[in-house]
Amino acid sequence: MRKLILFIIIGLALGALMGQLMLSVPGYWLIRVGDTSVQTSFWFGLLLLLAMFLVFHFVLRAVWRLRRPITRMRRWNAQTRNSQAMRRTVQGLVALAEGRWKRAERSLTRSARDSSTPLVNYLSAALAAHYQGRFEQSEALLRQAHGSTENADSAVSLVQAQLMLDRQQYEQALATLTRLEQQMPEHPQLLKLLKQAYLGVGDWEGIRRLLPRLERHRLIGEDERADLERRTYRTLMRQASQSDNELERVRSLWSDMPDHLSSDVELILLHVGALQRAGDSAQAERQLRQALKSHWDTRLIRHYGTLEVDPNRQLVTAEKWLQERPNDPELLMTLGRLSLRNAYWGKAQEYFEASHRQRPSGEVCAELARLYANLGEHSKSQFYYRKSVELLDRSLPTLPQPSEHTR
Repeated sequence: MRKLILFIIIGLALGALMGQLMLSVPGYWLIRVGDTSVQTSFWFGLLLLLAMFLVFHFVLRAVWRLRRPITRMRRWNAQTRNSQAMRRTVQGLVALAEGRWKRAERSLTRSARDSSTPLVNYLSAALAAHYQGRFEQSEALLRQAHGSTENADSAVSLVQAQLMLDRQQYEQALATLTRLEQQMPEHPQLLKLLKQAYLGVGDWEGIRRLLPRLERHRLIGEDERADLERRTYRTLMRQASQSDNELERVRSLWSDMPDHLSSDVELILLHVGALQRAGDSAQAERQLRQALKSHWDTRLIRHYGTLEVDPNRQLVTAEKWLQERPNDPELLMTLGRLSLRNAYWGKAQEYFEASHRQRPSGEVCAELARLYANLGEHSKSQFYYRKSVELLDRSLPTLPQPSEHTR
């Protein structure tokens, strides 16, 4: 209400001002064309000119709009089709999220040409076709996606590799990802897909090279990283044992692997085994001895008894360990074997029997049976032989066996 009153007051003031000007500033317009003349007051002529200018302006605008009506119709039609395409695209994406693959593919494909984002349509439609098992159609849609938008090679290739991995086409996926890696080596999604591809083809050397980048971009959890590192180096160590330059390869892997893996028992045994096969049993013995100081493990102490180095020094070392672990059955069996290497038959017998008392096992019974047989005590040898068979039988799976009346 206040604004209306203010406008009325301003209008009245302007009207009064114009009236005052018209009275104080007299004048006239005289227009003569040939014998015809037109005369009017100055202010009326001014208003007439202003009106003519406005009419001329609006006429020009109307003519300009009507100058290319077909182009305007086409533009309007394109906008309408794009609006419809966007609506269908949204419907297709919703259907894709809900798992209605056929409907999603149909909606996304039909609206792709009129959509302002055809790349999204074709990629999403390719996913829908893939989930239906229509792999050839999926590949065709990916090709259309590549041609629909400039500079879309990376996005299309990533989706293509992901679908290949889902179909367990690991070699083809790896080839695609390796090509992409040259263009964007630090792309997070590429690194995650590379991990799947390397695991799929069993390329553990590729995993070893990839792990630092996965960790740098925080694409792998601490537990998964530790497990994958352990699996990687164990597998590479086993593969190296089958190569011609085994020792060189194993030593290279051992020096390159993270420090926390140096206490992994299986890796230690693989490294020690390579040293033994290469004839460097002295280094193998030193590594086992150091490993047992920091990490006592039954597998390590059992392996220590199979080394052929200096049996007397090994026996002295192992007997020092016995002072700290007097009832360790594995250590007692290892001491028995080291005693045999030193030709201490009586001591070997004592250690084997002590191991058997702590924990009866088929292996220690077999050692006692062999020792007593070579000492000429065949009754004891037969006793421990039967015990070893009984203990071994307990570890076998329960299976049906023939009875007397079926033989």
